[in-house]
Amino acid sequence: MPFGQLVLGSPGAGKSTYCDGMSQFMGAIGRSCAVVNLDPANDHTSYPCALDIRDLVTLEEIMSDDRLGPNGGILYALEELENNFEWLESGLKELEGDYVLFDCPGQVELYTHHASLRNIFMKLQKLEYRLVAVHLSDCFCLTQPSLYISNILLALRAMLQMDLPHINVLTKIDRLANYDPLPFNLDFYTEVQDLNHLMPVLEAESPAMRSDKFSKLNEALANLVQNFGLVNFEVLAVENKKSMMHLLRVIDRAGGYVFGSAEGANDTVWQVAMRDESSLLDVPDLQDRWIDNKEFYDQKEREDEERAQTQIQEQQAAAAEASGGVVPPPPPVLDSGIKVARKQK
Repeated sequence: MPFGQLVLGSPGAGKSTYCDGMSQFMGAIGRSCAVVNLDPANDHTSYPCALDIRDLVTLEEIMSDDRLGPNGGILYALEELENNFEWLESGLKELEGDYVLFDCPGQVELYTHHASLRNIFMKLQKLEYRLVAVHLSDCFCLTQPSLYISNILLALRAMLQMDLPHINVLTKIDRLANYDPLPFNLDFYTEVQDLNHLMPVLEAESPAMRSDKFSKLNEALANLVQNFGLVNFEVLAVENKKSMMHLLRVIDRAGGYVFGSAEGANDTVWQVAMRDESSLLDVPDLQDRWIDNKEFYDQKEREDEERAQTQIQEQQAAAAEASGGVVPPPPPVLDSGIKVARKQK
């Protein structure tokens, strides 16, 4: 049974960077992974692309032939993919056995009310794909209450439209310490606690928000989110391996991978950590980890990784020596080869 992630999110949320980092991390833990580009406007992927929608249709061709703008062109491209689903199905057959990441376009209407993307993934489910929607939002939205509430509503609408196991993620969380202090602890935002507490801060953001009209609208939106009770957020720093490991564990539970598949045989430190649930619970508070004492935890994780890697090498050497075999040489690096860097714009 094949598994996969649908990587959704607004432009700039870090979808391609996430696909690049997650595919590298899966390689480090011995899980075969392939990335499928479903964005017809993305002509320079930062990851090795196993299957590319641009081999079927390109945005430039659509805009030229049908005289459409960028947004309309992407909608048209997804409709073309839906009508030519056999092309996608044939390409995925060649990836049999791989965990698949689907890098989706950033136009939010594709997963809020347009049907083609949803229909494509419903067809994939009929092919027995176990899919999880991973919806990314830039953590910068936490710095402005209006942006935060807008992202909550976008996430809620995507959850209702896609009708799949759904994980909402605040990306670039390692940058949050560089922004202005938040009025509430990070847990308030990730757990989407009572939004009525946010109303005074929202009104202070702009004079227009202080009118009775906007106050009633904001209160209605807050109640809407609370009544559904569906939205919460995980956090992610894509360069931080423990953060990637924690998020992958959450996604594996949501999609059922944790119950049905075995990892590869590589005995790396991250392979061992993925099997050790207790390794995810050593940071009691997100506020402490990513804002108050970020540098301390960064250093501690680097030291823990080096110690764990050294211990694994010693155990392998002792086992080889006890069996009369040749002691394997140590690996050339300690970071499992995962090196993700965001592109500078």
